[in-house]
Parts: sequence; structure tokens; C-alpha cells
Amino acid sequence: MSEQSNSPWGPATGVGSMPGGDARETAKTVTGSLIGAEGAGGDFPYLAELPARGPGADMIGRTIGLLVEMYGHVEPSGWRVSDRPGRDTRRARSWLGEDLDALEEFTQGYTGPLKVQAVGPWTLAAALELRTGELVLGDPGACRDLAGSLAEGLRDHLADVRRRVPGAQLVLQLDEPSLTTVLRGQIRTASGYRTHRAVDRQVVEGSLRDVVAVHDGPVVVHSCAPDVPFALLRRAGAAGVSFDFSLLTERDDEQIGEAAESGLKLFAGVVAATDGPLSDPAGSVMGVRTLWRRLGLNPGTLAESVVITPTCGMAGASPAYARAALAHCVRAARSLADNPE
Repeated sequence: MSEQSNSPWGPATGVGSMPGGDARETAKTVTGSLIGAEGAGGDFPYLAELPARGPGADMIGRTIGLLVEMYGHVEPSGWRVSDRPGRDTRRARSWLGEDLDALEEFTQGYTGPLKVQAVGPWTLAAALELRTGELVLGDPGACRDLAGSLAEGLRDHLADVRRRVPGAQLVLQLDEPSLTTVLRGQIRTASGYRTHRAVDRQVVEGSLRDVVAVHDGPVVVHSCAPDVPFALLRRAGAAGVSFDFSLLTERDDEQIGEAAESGLKLFAGVVAATDGPLSDPAGSVMGVRTLWRRLGLNPGTLAESVVITPTCGMAGASPAYARAALAHCVRAARSLADNPE
């Protein structure tokens, strides 16, 4: 077993965003669903995001609020670099403070894994504009500066969470939904008439490795896009990859098999992130069992290799469905552990 697979994990967790705008109610839902849930076999709460509150609570704005000596403000086209922290940056930091206060309140005495999320360097570079209106992505020097600022901000953020929840074993999740399009050169320029050049894979990997290195615990990279580059993420130091299981195709089999055998934790998004009927828990993980058989992997390794999650963030769900979906993830993970074949 690799060193990565000895890292602290729980059997089920959420991706990040939740519906509504009430930080206390959300923290209560997340911790109530994922701490001490009967039959869960472990805990894995997370610091939720509430993008419905507006700019600054969205995942891009929230992460911009973490940056060190870099600031942003909202333009009609999106987030743009600023000379100094303005209203939008202050609002992002204030909302994050509210979320941390609520999490701290509902995790008193908690010991176990706790996940926090931030946008990774390449999705951030593909979303943040320079003062010219062009994306940071088009300026290699600006990309390096952004990654460095993000690394410092994450170091401070993780230290703050440790102070608030001292018994937690922190897991850092980097959200990189734009990573594949960055690698393929499919991100459009400000004019919309052309695309940014594909970023060299070694440059992408090196930048990710630098950001991953700020955390002395496990780091998970999340992408709900097709064609997740599992091998690249593993080389960059990720201990786990979070993905929408429904987007896998058989051409992903080799990468998935190598990832599982190397000890990479697979965060399988198998529960719908928006309102709809929930199948029985065993049915939700049937595809995971089928994949394991197809790859010729030992069914006994399923529970230690896979964490069950929704397919993506649940900002678009109703509060009742989000609560039910988290509980369903826990039950599905238990089904996978009890009946791996």
C-alpha cells in the first residue's frame, strides 16, 4: 500500500458548494450528515461554499479573497485584478469568515478528516482578468505570480482552519474544472475570436506541484469536466482525484487502473448534484463495482480506494435535496464497503 493510501479519509463527503445563504444552517447540515452518521464507518465533513450570496461567495471570488498581495474586483465580464483590496475582496473575506465561524461552532471537539476547497492555479488563471481585460492565462509571468500568491494564501488559510478545528486532519481540495481546456488550448480570449495557446503540460504540472506542496497533508484535485488528466495530477503530488463518475468512458480505464493501483484515492461522483429521485444506495455505486471488475482490481480494495460524493457542487439543488444527497452518499459508501462484489 502506498503512503498516499494511508492518509486520513472518510467514506463519503461533498464536493464544495451548497444551496442557500445561511452559513450556520449549512454547517449544521454538512456536519450533521457527515459526522457520526450511523453506519458511516467514518467522518468526512467539509467547509461549504454558498455562491448564492453573490460575487465573493462564488468559488473564484472566494479564492481571490485568499490571495496574498493580489486583489480582485468584479467587472461585468468577471473578476479582474485590482491594485488594492476593495469592496469585493473585503466581502469575499467576510463571507469566508462567516463560514469558518459556523464550521468552528459545529465541529467543537471533532477529530478526524476535514476538507477545505479552493480554486486551483489554472482554473483561476482562466477566470481572472488582468487590468487590460485579458485573462491571466495569456501571461506566463502573471500565471507564476498568481500561483505563488495562491500558495501563500492557502498556507495562511489552512493555518487558520487548524486553529479553529485543532483536532482535524485537513484535506485540501483544489478545484480545477478548467484544467483540461487549458491543456487543450480551448480557453477563449477576451475578444472571443481566438483561443489561448495550450499551456505546456510540464508547466501545468510544475505549477500544480508547487501549490500542492503548501499542505503537509493530502491534497485532492477536483474536476467535473470530461477527460480528467489523472496521471498528470498524480505526478503533481495529488493524493486523490475527485470527478463526475458519469463522464468516464472506457478510454479512461487505463488511467483509472494505474491511479487505483498507485494508491491514488478516487472521489467518485455518483450521486446527482441537482434535485431528482435518488436510487437505492447499492444502485448508486453499481457502476463503481462494474468498473472494478472490468479493470480486474481486487474488490476488497474498493472501500479503501474510493470516496463517494455528489457528481459536483450542489449550489443548484434545493436545501432538502442537498441534505438528502449527502446522507445518500454515506449510505452508498456503506453499501460499497459491505458488499464490494
